[in-house]
Amino acid sequence: MAIELGKIGIWRGWHQLNADLAREAERLGFGAIWIGGSPDGQLTIVDELLDATENIKVATGIVNMWKDDAATVGASWNRIEAEHPGRFLLGVGIGHPEAHQEYQKPYDKIVDYLDGLDQAGVPVAARALAALGPKVLKLSAERTAGAHPYLTTPEHTKEARRVLGDGVLLAPEQKVVLETDPEKARAIARPTIEHPYLHLVNYRSNLLRHGWSEADLDNGGSDALIDALALHGDIDSIAAGITAHLDAGADHVCVQVLGDDPLPGYRAISEALLS
Repeated sequence: MAIELGKIGIWRGWHQLNADLAREAERLGFGAIWIGGSPDGQLTIVDELLDATENIKVATGIVNMWKDDAATVGASWNRIEAEHPGRFLLGVGIGHPEAHQEYQKPYDKIVDYLDGLDQAGVPVAARALAALGPKVLKLSAERTAGAHPYLTTPEHTKEARRVLGDGVLLAPEQKVVLETDPEKARAIARPTIEHPYLHLVNYRSNLLRHGWSEADLDNGGSDALIDALALHGDIDSIAAGITAHLDAGADHVCVQVLGDDPLPGYRAISEALLS
């Protein structure tokens, strides 16, 4: 793992990020900022965040392979690397069949895209792959620095580590809600989880593969599923849930704080886990 991400990072959609939040994340001691929501292949948001900070790493989680070709994204990586060497991890992924009519033979598409990144000069150690199932997890270990699973639990992390083996990056995303009232916490978490994720075959298949039932996934998700996918409670409970991924084999956990204002949550997590 050539790019050191630290143990804990923050995960936000690209439209939720700005220079001020990046500076605060760095001040709080987080190791990386993960840019979600399929940012544009020119990756100007990466420039903005790196320009605003000094040491924190920035990663994409993820650039969608159907939106921007490997040559475009590879050129963006080369530009960013020249300006901020060793601070950018290019996370790429296949997206979802529901969103792309041309979505065919996804595994072949991933392989072709990684070939394109090779041709564009993006090193294996400077890229990661969105991966849930065993086949793509194995590919992430062979062709990238490692895997960035999304919408998973520590049980998936444990299995992913087994598939990846040692010495390969495993950086799962984990949602959290800093709220001790379970009903209030679920009211915040459920809409984010249900739409779109519980209607996407990739995520449904992965959750079913790890023991959840169709009943857990339907009608907005069972309370048990929502509680597993979006930790809630006091900060000690949330910190324990994040640490469970590390104990299960993750190298780095990308924490997505849900709610109108994420900063209180990130500050509490920093104090609990990074002080």
